[in-house]
Amino acid sequence: MKRLIAAALAAASLMFAVPAMAQTPPNVLVVGQIAEPKSLDPAVDTAVNDFRILTNIYDGLVRYKDGTLEVEPSLATSWDISDDGTVYTFHLRDGVTFHDGSPFNAEAVKFNFDRMLDESNPYHDTGPFPLSFNFSSVKSVDVVDDLTVKFTLSEPYAPFLSNLAYPTGLIVSPEAVKQYGKDYGRHPSGTGAFKFEEWDPNAKVVVSRNDDYWDGAPPLQAVVFRPITDANTRVAEMMSGGLDVMVEVPPDSVQQFASDANYTVYEQSGPHVWFLILNMKDGVFADKKIRQAVNYAVNKQAIADNILQGTASVAAGPIAPAFGWAYDENLDPYPYDPEKAKELLKEAGYDGKELTFYVTEGGSGMLEPQAMATQIQADLEAVGMPVKIETYEWNTFLGKVNPGLEGKADMAEMAWMTNDPDTLPFLTLRTEAFPDKGGFNSGYYSNPEVDKLLEEARTATDQDKRAALYVKMQDIVHDDAPWLFVANWKQNAVTKASVEDFKLQPSFLLELQKVSKPN
Repeated sequence: MKRLIAAALAAASLMFAVPAMAQTPPNVLVVGQIAEPKSLDPAVDTAVNDFRILTNIYDGLVRYKDGTLEVEPSLATSWDISDDGTVYTFHLRDGVTFHDGSPFNAEAVKFNFDRMLDESNPYHDTGPFPLSFNFSSVKSVDVVDDLTVKFTLSEPYAPFLSNLAYPTGLIVSPEAVKQYGKDYGRHPSGTGAFKFEEWDPNAKVVVSRNDDYWDGAPPLQAVVFRPITDANTRVAEMMSGGLDVMVEVPPDSVQQFASDANYTVYEQSGPHVWFLILNMKDGVFADKKIRQAVNYAVNKQAIADNILQGTASVAAGPIAPAFGWAYDENLDPYPYDPEKAKELLKEAGYDGKELTFYVTEGGSGMLEPQAMATQIQADLEAVGMPVKIETYEWNTFLGKVNPGLEGKADMAEMAWMTNDPDTLPFLTLRTEAFPDKGGFNSGYYSNPEVDKLLEEARTATDQDKRAALYVKMQDIVHDDAPWLFVANWKQNAVTKASVEDFKLQPSFLLELQKVSKPN
């Protein structure tokens, strides 16, 4: 088997050295991604681009059921929840080992969460843990026995199981972390369907079949993830045969692939929000009227129809329609009304200051970021708001935006795809989520009523009560306009027609365990 894998990987390497070759290696799936991953450590990553790789290397205690955002057993076969909702006891799968040969057990689970949540832990410095907010309610993790682990929460926390299924909850090998320390992200070891083989920076990440996978060895011998930021280049690679799968197909190419019998196009609605962060800490957006003016000034429907070509709908607020039970169906998007925008700008005394706008070349869930930014720039300039665009590569862009826009920019593009209606607003709209407090509220929005509603919603165990709280929050945020609300996207992908059992998931993750590619 080792010899077969080596031969397949050699063929993959040859393919990348000779771009004209139109045939991908037999039984090796080549996936065209939108960006270079930041890391292969779940403790480090925040982008779905990276998560798509991670979910094939690692497992969590639970996972999303196929085609849904409901959780089902994974490394935990079952769990018990105390009557007051604060104690979760997980019963673990027996006989599972990490790819490095070390055992998966309750101690490994405890290690993962102690590493993330305990600043005094000797391995806490091995990751920045940007999404540790997902587990801020965890008070302690205790080993009951080798196959039983108990989580005690400080209060009831409705999204807890869902967050365990999200990539931040994936379980890494303690022995590998101890061996590699801060470099663990380049030497990942999980329990998943595929094992890490190599990472050639800006060229490929290669994973191979885990023959001992507890849920059945995958049909594929290996998967090669290729970062191709430029959408046109990605399309050209797909058309020439250099890719088997391409994610995030440019809207103007969807019909081209759909009309060709050599390809299969997939679409899947999901919890996606594309928006512009408005800097409320310094600059003109401290004034609500100017923030509202921006929302009236931009023709979002034209962006959805012409740039995104019907692959997205206009966004109304911070929760995506895909979360039907929590979405405020009565909340209408800001209409396109440039005259209203001019009126608000005049009332606010806007002086025509030039705005700095951070834009990315392409990245996780970013759709057509440069084309969309150019249209937004034109619409704002049409109402008297001059805009200077600064464009950055994805990981550089995140490094500028996530620490906060204060003193740097007035606006920045952003896209989030989440597993629970709590996640995006909790991590980006609360006062306690300011960047200097470890959150992603890069525009420094603060409203005590929103803070209160979000805190109440995540501790409510009754879904109807949670929904009512989220509706109130959406109404306030819509009026406060801390963002320019732009689009909710339907994810897409295209595969060669020969690829079988490929699916898109509402989680936006890429599950390749059951995919096959007959020779």
